[in-house]
Amino acid sequence: MIDEPTSTTATAASQRQLKQELRRAEMRKRASALALIAPLALFLLVVFAVPIAALLKRAVSSPEIPNALPHTVAVLAKWDRRALPPDAAFSALATDLATARQGNSAGELARRLNNEISGYRSLVAKTARALPVDGDAAHAREALIAIDPRWGELPYWQAIAKNSSRTTPFFLLASLDLQQDNFGNIHKAPPEGAIFLDIFGRTLWIGALTTGLALLIAFPLAYWASTLPARQANLVMICVLIPFWTSVLVRIAAWVVLLQQSGLVNTGLMALGITNAPLALLFNRTGVTISMVHILLPFMILPLYSVMKSIPPTYQRAAISLGSHPFAAFWRVYVPQTYAGIAAGVLLVFITAIGYYITPALLGGPGDQMVSYYIAYFTNQAVNWGMACALGALLLVATLVLYAVYQRISKTNAHANVR
Repeated sequence: MIDEPTSTTATAASQRQLKQELRRAEMRKRASALALIAPLALFLLVVFAVPIAALLKRAVSSPEIPNALPHTVAVLAKWDRRALPPDAAFSALATDLATARQGNSAGELARRLNNEISGYRSLVAKTARALPVDGDAAHAREALIAIDPRWGELPYWQAIAKNSSRTTPFFLLASLDLQQDNFGNIHKAPPEGAIFLDIFGRTLWIGALTTGLALLIAFPLAYWASTLPARQANLVMICVLIPFWTSVLVRIAAWVVLLQQSGLVNTGLMALGITNAPLALLFNRTGVTISMVHILLPFMILPLYSVMKSIPPTYQRAAISLGSHPFAAFWRVYVPQTYAGIAAGVLLVFITAIGYYITPALLGGPGDQMVSYYIAYFTNQAVNWGMACALGALLLVATLVLYAVYQRISKTNAHANVR
């Protein structure tokens, strides 16, 4: 006969062994799950996370001046920026520019300083070609001013001192129509240079207009499709998805043909007697809005349809049978159940719309270009990566804020439905 302590010890050992086996089984399941998602995680890291991190870093990075003018930056670190710097600064600048001319840093330096003061590019190039100069520090001052009198003006030295750090708020401030003076104080940019807040406002307005029109068109269409039999509803969804099979450029080219003065739209309006002359529908806000609504409409219909299809029709019938007016039953019983689909569709369409580039560039006028157009301009033409990344970073922040608002609304609706 086995005594009681021995039996208790055996049971405890068996339980410990069982727990260890369960723990090992759970670890194997987690390892298998991690192995399955590892390729996707690596893809997201390489394609999305790393480029976004590089964009955010470049928006506040300005290494051109410290790289090209290390000795000058060191001398100007103790300068009060109220009068011309000491002779040692002129000597250090001559040495740094002579060294930079032999490498590739002179061009980057000239472009960066030209963002601060127009004409700085030519000043750097002219000075670099005339170097080196011989003599002591005092002679270096006279030689640089003889090469170009602008070296004897205070703002050109303040621009170097102000940007002596490897990080700078210059691009982000410029994207918000702000600027930093030579002593680090932040002020509004002059009216002739304050354009980006208007551009962001225009971008948000076009995105909101496109989203609102898409919702007005998509809601009744999705509702109608959700009430059809499965076979007919599938046919409607195929028609909705057909634009996805066509290139965006092809659709934009089609709208150019349709909206021009002799196009099908104007011809039809005049044939019906609605207008007496062709309407200006192309290369303005109207053409941009029409094309963007057409392109983004499926992104609004699909979330709405998926939510509406899951709403039992008996809810409305029950409300009507209890004495509610059909419209009141629809508005107070049916529509609140579609809020999740509305929120998803609005978020998807709006975020996509504010990042549009091709449609406004081809169908809009100068006053219809959005933030993405200027990002492309600073990237491809002005070769100002700092401004391009700063504008992209602000657009990313706007997207994240919208997503956070959507998450909050979704949680609020979920809690309300639970209650």
